Amino acid sequence: MAGFMKLTPISLKRLVRVIAQTHSNEIGCDECWDHLDQFVDLELSGKAAEEALPLVKEHLILCIECREEYEALLTALQAMENDLPRV
Repeated sequence: MAGFMKLTPISLKRLVRVIAQTHSNEIGCDECWDHLDQFVDLELSGKAAEEALPLVKEHLILCIECREEYEALLTALQAMENDLPRV
């Protein structure tokens, strides 16, 4: 059985949990990435990003890679914002 991973009770529970959390209207990584800058801009401006882009928020909860990209973008923009002179 080359190429197949062995299912342990723990990995099986994780798989079932992920399947149970899926929805028919989910977005993929590409679509999430397309809206990530808008999501971060809304958050930084104090607006309800979760309400405006709920599918992006759901994807970020489920997808480690996109969540890491989101966190990196948020951190970078916050740092830039802190370095800007106050008018």
